[in-house]
Amino acid sequence: MRWDMQIISGEYLSDTRYPALWLRAVAAVVDLMVIGVVLAVFVSFLAVAKGTSRAFLELHPGEPPSAIFSAFGMSGVYQILFFFVVSSWIYFAVMESSVWQGTVGKKLLNIHVADLQGDRVTFMRASGRFFGGRLLLHVPYAGGLYFTVDCICAGVTSRKQALHDLMAGCLVLRKEKS
Repeated sequence: MRWDMQIISGEYLSDTRYPALWLRAVAAVVDLMVIGVVLAVFVSFLAVAKGTSRAFLELHPGEPPSAIFSAFGMSGVYQILFFFVVSSWIYFAVMESSVWQGTVGKKLLNIHVADLQGDRVTFMRASGRFFGGRLLLHVPYAGGLYFTVDCICAGVTSRKQALHDLMAGCLVLRKEKS
């Protein structure tokens, strides 16, 4: 078997490869920008609904967390966090289980998520992939450790699987253009 061929569903697919970690990182940055736009719109509407739009507009990058808490209040911060987690989960799970088999970032780089047989993942498997990975990143202290182990796994495992891919039984594949 040639080095660039792999067996998926009993067939040799010479035009499919495991993407390098840097490609997955670029896709993640694109997806973060997509989610960031959605989150910014939500936060803007929340500020108007809570009557705190002036305080929101006066916030600048680098402000201490206390400024954010004073602008939105503790309940507002929890609403933003809840919206961020739920919208991220829906975005990743729906997109990765769709016919695209990937998010906007993955689609731009010709990357897709598949199960171990190379088939499209279900919504439940994509959800497991999300909760096994991206959600853990936001746990204080443990998130940094998880991120490090996740990146190491994606770099050293034979099928370039990150820890959340291993937990969910998924592969991330890149179809080379002919």
